[in-house]
Amino acid sequence: MGSISRSPGTIHGLLGPNGAGKSTAVRALTTLIDLDDGAATVAGRNVSTQSRAVRQRVGLIGQSPALDEVLGGRQNLVMFGRLFGLEKARARQRADELLEVFDLTDAATRAVANYSGGMRRRLDIAVGLILTPAVLFLDEPTTGLDPRARNEVWRTVREIAAAGTTVLLTTQYLDEADQLAATISVMNHGRVIAEGSPDLLKSRIGGDRVTVTVSQSTPLERATDLLSEALSARPTVVDADSRTLTFEIDTAAGGLFSVVRALDAAAIAPADLLVRRPTLDEVFLHLTDEGSTR
Repeated sequence: MGSISRSPGTIHGLLGPNGAGKSTAVRALTTLIDLDDGAATVAGRNVSTQSRAVRQRVGLIGQSPALDEVLGGRQNLVMFGRLFGLEKARARQRADELLEVFDLTDAATRAVANYSGGMRRRLDIAVGLILTPAVLFLDEPTTGLDPRARNEVWRTVREIAAAGTTVLLTTQYLDEADQLAATISVMNHGRVIAEGSPDLLKSRIGGDRVTVTVSQSTPLERATDLLSEALSARPTVVDADSRTLTFEIDTAAGGLFSVVRALDAAAIAPADLLVRRPTLDEVFLHLTDEGSTR
């Protein structure tokens, strides 16, 4: 798979298309399956030869909540605390601590079946923190949640990292990785093909973009020639249906100035102007398409 080494209290994103090996990597790093070859250490312990020690130092939150929906929130936490080996009094104490941390105290006795999606996911993450893991693995933590619930989980993940736990996050929502992760690894065919901060990965596919939308009264070919000359580059995307032209530019300010000046000189009023950085979606498609041809 390659090496992923991170400092305590950081969030690292693991991205890749379906079948890239993300979930397999998580299962291997959490000792749920054996490594086919090579070696891995988690929290300073060897996954193959010190599996019990690894399990004592990690938490794993899978894609589906592993909760008893008949029981209340506190009962679930106490039950898992006991399963994890805590004494009864300590399990109850830890349950109350986590209910407060995750803002679930008022719903402590309510059956989990009556929790909202965001509350259920926060409780599931709380279960993974009962033993205060050094590393928390979150596998697709917001799948199926509405935007409000996703924001609740994002806040929770940031607070976990701020408290000193290292978080490894797998997700198919690239905006989620962009929001949360300080660093990202992109996997394809079971191997890490790129790694770095979101900004560094975005820089791999060029600079900023300016997208110009022209009105029906402006011939698209004329606008293309005019802006190509002003920016000394042909557009990377021409969409005749939406009447948009997208150019890669060195800097947002300089490129926008050149576009506005050229349009003004030609007495063309654009229907819309948009300047943006490359997105992680574009990075992801570029890297995985590139990786598929290797």
